[in-house]
Amino acid sequence: MNPDKLHVLYEDNHLIVINKPGGLLVQGDATGDETLADLVKKFLKEKYNKPGNVFVGVVHRLDRPVSGVVLMAKTSKALERLNKQFRERKIYKKYWAVVKRKPKEEKGKLVHYLVKNQDKNVVSCYDKPVDGALRAELYYTVIGHLNDHFLLEVNPVTGRPHQIRVQLSAMGCPIRGDLKYGFHKPNFDANINLHAKEIIFEHPVTKEKLRISASLPENDFWEQFLSLDRVKVKDKDIGRNV
Repeated sequence: MNPDKLHVLYEDNHLIVINKPGGLLVQGDATGDETLADLVKKFLKEKYNKPGNVFVGVVHRLDRPVSGVVLMAKTSKALERLNKQFRERKIYKKYWAVVKRKPKEEKGKLVHYLVKNQDKNVVSCYDKPVDGALRAELYYTVIGHLNDHFLLEVNPVTGRPHQIRVQLSAMGCPIRGDLKYGFHKPNFDANINLHAKEIIFEHPVTKEKLRISASLPENDFWEQFLSLDRVKVKDKDIGRNV
């Protein structure tokens, strides 16, 4: 991917926020594939003609097949302060997920206990605490439907690996295209219909509240959901104070 093709949602001297396409790693793994962090470094190096290494701190990750908002720090001080906000759960995140089975309730809270198998990169989900498990919480609301698919807005309270994917699956509503967690067939692009729609946080230096929102991926399936009035008015890029 050409760094010039990055979808930059917000940038200042301390931060850069990207609308990540599905299929792109945020940080490196065993595949050795190019990552979002690599592309952002190249982008900043070329844009500002910077000599030597460029600092880019990854504040949080999205799974490879997930699209949407990724917040990165351009200084070590910003990284430290943003990491603290994440640890203290002061950063608000909103996701949109498409599932094929309607939840029993229009809205609700899910609480599970998750254990990750590092070798297989898969997370197991339990209703009660087990050894080595981390508590995971999220809220969801059904905000639209199209034929036999349903659009959920998801607000995670915790930030566990694969959390939204495995918790929705445990509810009987695997995300469209997510073979790893129970959907019956892949999407044409091998990604899944989970999109990090919005993030709200305190600027690490100015202390202003920022709300950054990312438009949906440009493909035919997501486009169909934009025909729904309730969804359409909210699907736009936003980068402003709140």
